Parts: sequence; C-alpha cells; structure tokens
Amino acid sequence: MRRIAVINQKGGVGKTTTTVNLAAALAAAGKRVCVIDLDPQAHASTHLGVEPDGTIPSVYDVLVSNKPVADVRKQIEPNLWLVPSDINLAAAEVELAGIVGREVILREALAQDTEAFDFMLTDCGPSLGVLTLNALAASNEVFIPLQPHFLALHGLSKLFETTALVSRRINPGLKVGGVVVCLYDSATKLAQEVVTDLKGFLEKSRGTPTPWSAARVFETKIRRNVKLAECPSFGKSIFGYAPKSPGAADYAALAAEVLDDVGTVVGPVKMTIPGRHTAMEAVA
Repeated sequence: MRRIAVINQKGGVGKTTTTVNLAAALAAAGKRVCVIDLDPQAHASTHLGVEPDGTIPSVYDVLVSNKPVADVRKQIEPNLWLVPSDINLAAAEVELAGIVGREVILREALAQDTEAFDFMLTDCGPSLGVLTLNALAASNEVFIPLQPHFLALHGLSKLFETTALVSRRINPGLKVGGVVVCLYDSATKLAQEVVTDLKGFLEKSRGTPTPWSAARVFETKIRRNVKLAECPSFGKSIFGYAPKSPGAADYAALAAEVLDDVGTVVGPVKMTIPGRHTAMEAVA
C-alpha cells in the first residue's frame, strides 16, 4: 500500500483539493483508496460530504481514545473511504503533549487495521505539529502541493528539513515522492521560473542521502479552475461535480502519473533566474 501524506505548512495552496480529487481519481481508476483527514478544519471531510458536527466518530477518537480505525472509517463511494475529522481534533495537540510516543499513535492504529487499500492519502493541516508528525510517521511518501510563487520555495526548505528529521528519527522509509504544482497559470513567466528553479534543485539532489533525492515535479500542473473552488460546497469531488471541467482533466492526468510506477525523472535544467539567490539553495 502506498501511504501518502499531503503536506504544506502554508494554507490555500491546494492541499485539500489535491488530496480529495487525487483520491477520487485513483478510486475511479479502480484502486481502493482511503482518505484520512488530519486537519482540525475538516475541509477534506466537508469536501467529501461528511459534515464535521462533532457527533460522529472521527480521527480524534483514534488518536486520543484508542478507537479502532475501522469504527471511524466511512465509505463515501465505490473504492473510496474516509476517516473524517472534526473540530475536536484541534485539542489533540494539547491532549497528546504528555503522551510518550505521541508521534506514532496513528501509525500504530493503522498497523492494527486489517482493511486492505491500494492508496492511503492523509490531508494534513497547515502546520508542522504533532498531527502532521503522525501523518509523516504513518506514511512512506510525501506529496507537496505548491503554488508557483517564488516565496513558496522558502517554505519548501522547512518541509524538506522536517521530512529529513522524521526520516532520521521516526520513519526511515519516508521519502518525498513529488511536488504538485497547483493554481498554475502557464501565461505567467513567474510560474514557469519557479517550476524551473524547483526542477533544477531536485536534479542536483539526485544520488544524495536525502529523503527528496528521487522526488520529482509532476508533469501535470493543476490549472486555476473555478469549478475546483466550487465543488467542496456541494460535498463532491471535481468528478462528481464537474467531470468535464479542466480541473477534472488535470486530476485525472495527475492520477495517471501517480499510477505510473516508473514515473518521470526531470532532466538537467538550467537556472533561468539570473542574479537572484534561489530559496532552494538554502536546503542544499
């Protein structure tokens, strides 16, 4: 099973949108997929039509009350399941503060679950606290949604450092699988420059002992599309809300890339931002 944590400490970059719609695309391709909503805002749960009103069992009960994952998981549609979140999860950071091994509670709970899935995608909140550490400890891959702004690359350095730390101390098998460029506008020069900069950094990392040494920038870019912004309010993925939209086409293409076991490795890329120190050099 591929266990993928979708993380970015910055909000509004397409993290939940990517988690939900990539999961839906993989499910539509015949894969058994489980989404874990590990964000106290519960946006992934709402996106999939589950209202986080505090009355249904949630991932909070798994982390704090040792409730089995199977008792919380809900089937949303064929091949797609959800472990929902709710507002109570906001208190989990404090409630778990004194617990020994608090970073691996989710991993241990999933190890006891007997249900078989092809993919498990975890939507993380916009922070790098205990909840996100649980997601990283329970995953073997990290996907990072990135809005193509130059300052967004500075945030990547922190994400890479956190991944490296978790890999060293908690989860040696953790790797950065790739970066998903979201809210992309091919007409802007800045977007193209940021992608080129990131590809160049990742190419220099090939063969290094880092969790991102084999990471790639997915060739599929998620374009700006109003339908992607609208579908959460209807409790549907983009495929249930606007299956013929550019957003649906983009996430279907991204799923095809993810299903490609070999994947695409970017070739050598020359930097195209002369006279400017790149954010990614800080991580090198």
